[in-house]
Amino acid sequence: MSLKITLKPHEKIIIAGAVVTNGEAKCKLDIHNKVPILREKDILTEADTDTHCRKIYYVVQLMYIDEKNLKMYHKNYWELVHPLIDAAPRTLSLIDQISEKILKAQYYQALKLTKKLIAYEEEILKSV
Repeated sequence: MSLKITLKPHEKIIIAGAVVTNGEAKCKLDIHNKVPILREKDILTEADTDTHCRKIYYVVQLMYIDEKNLKMYHKNYWELVHPLIDAAPRTLSLIDQISEKILKAQYYQALKLTKKLIAYEEEILKSV
C-alpha cells in the first residue's frame, strides 16, 4: 500500500533526506516504499531551534532523516534531555515515552511526542 500525499503550491517536503519543493500547482504523490518523509509543517530548521525543546525536536528530526549519523544524534539527544529533566522534572514521563520510541527506532512517532514537549515548554514560558 502506498502513502498518498497532496502538496500545496510551493510546499516543501523531505523525502528520504532530499528536500523537495512543489511547483506552482497542487501536486499529488504516491510513495510506494518506506522512507522518511516530513512535510513542511513538521520540518524545523536549525535557525528555528530557539528553545531547549525545539533543539530536542531538531535532533530527533535528524535521527529520522539522516540514519547515517545516528550515533552522534543519539549522543546529542541525551546531552539535551538530562538538563531538561533536571530543570523540569514534570517532563520525565514524556521524555521516557520519546526515548522509548527512539530506542525502538520509531523516530516519526518520537517526533510527534516531541511536539507535545514543545507545547508544554511554550505553556511554561508563557506563565513566566
